[in-house]
Amino acid sequence: MAKWRQRFIEARLEGLIDEPRPGRPPTIRDDQVEQVVIDTLESTPKGATHWSRASMAKRSGLSPSTVGRIWKAFRLKPHRAETFKLSKDPLFIEKVHDVVGLYLNPPEHAVVLCADEKSQVQALDRSQPVLPMMPGMPERRTHDYIRHGTSSLLDIADGKVIASMHRRHRSVEWLKFLKKIDREVPAHLHVHIVCDNYGTHKTPTRSRSGA
Repeated sequence: MAKWRQRFIEARLEGLIDEPRPGRPPTIRDDQVEQVVIDTLESTPKGATHWSRASMAKRSGLSPSTVGRIWKAFRLKPHRAETFKLSKDPLFIEKVHDVVGLYLNPPEHAVVLCADEKSQVQALDRSQPVLPMMPGMPERRTHDYIRHGTSSLLDIADGKVIASMHRRHRSVEWLKFLKKIDREVPAHLHVHIVCDNYGTHKTPTRSRSGA
């Protein structure tokens, strides 16, 4: 503490700043770092979709490891890409408010349900029996399979699930599913169903049936 007090007496606040430390001075200039970041964000290499460490190193004159450290410091990952989709529905905002409102503030004397066809959840069976594992050989299965139907699930806030299995995804099966919901939900409750824009949810068959 005596050292820092003396430095404050002699140089006031400037005396509290660390003095230059020994060691090799930095070899990468700030403008080089800035240029790597700008090139990464605003350009792509010729004949490629995104920069790699090697291609950026060749462009910048830095080493691939240095490029990697710069990307890590600025949280840049040129090799990664994610997808998104913007709705063209002019009433998109109003519909979002309706759906979110049903979840956050459901009406009284009503039940809010969320429905979805789980086409990925299928009852599958292999075309041939599975060959069991043997010493030096893993279990083997045929590449082809037989479908035994897909499932429709409906999750309710209290954890209850209403499910039905169908071989096909048509408006006829969707209507059967809605009728099943009508039978299982107490008659005194109003039913609100949140579903996607899948074609089977919007066919004339469903509209004529009043479901």
